[in-house]
Amino acid sequence: MSFTRFAVYYLPPEGALAGFGASWLGWDCVAARTAVFLMVPGLDEVTSTPRKYGFHGTLKPPFRLAEGTDLSGLQEAVARMAAACASAQCDGLALTALGRFLALTPRGDTSGPGRIAATCVEALDAFRAPPSQAELERRRRARLSERQQMLLHRWGYPYVMEEFRFHMTLTGRLPVDEIDHWMEIATAHLPPLPAPFVMDEVALVGEREDGQFELIQRYALTG
Repeated sequence: MSFTRFAVYYLPPEGALAGFGASWLGWDCVAARTAVFLMVPGLDEVTSTPRKYGFHGTLKPPFRLAEGTDLSGLQEAVARMAAACASAQCDGLALTALGRFLALTPRGDTSGPGRIAATCVEALDAFRAPPSQAELERRRRARLSERQQMLLHRWGYPYVMEEFRFHMTLTGRLPVDEIDHWMEIATAHLPPLPAPFVMDEVALVGEREDGQFELIQRYALTG
């Protein structure tokens, strides 16, 4: 399998939450296959944007490999990073409206996921090809702050380091008058959420030529 981009995710372990996420979005990035949708009218439409990524929390955003690097070297680097990085724990997860989209977000002290994400971004930066001019222009249209502009130029993405907010996306942008409706539907279908929420592994994923992301390998955080 050849991949056009790579990313580092948090993927929930096999179980009720992972199963919910696959059925909610319609794509199982662990099994690399389409998942059977929950029987909810309109779900296909509101999940069309996040579907290809699978149910996850981003730790290092998608990137193309830098010239002179390859997947084997990236896998070795992720393994070294994970062996030196400690796990993290929060009070739990909660369903949240982040602006106009829904996501699961951590409760309590969120510094742990932030630390892991910053480690992923920094430790693997040598494998990241610079963003194209078109990508930079697209990002700038989002009215970035001065600090976000600096992060974009340094790390290839504006929402990293102190601008990072861990979340597991459930929908695309919703009409304002539908947010409460989808909050109710998601609440009715969510399994019991983990409490505490433990992040003790990371996952290297790849974007296939058809745009879908799939799991390449999981790595335990043992630092």
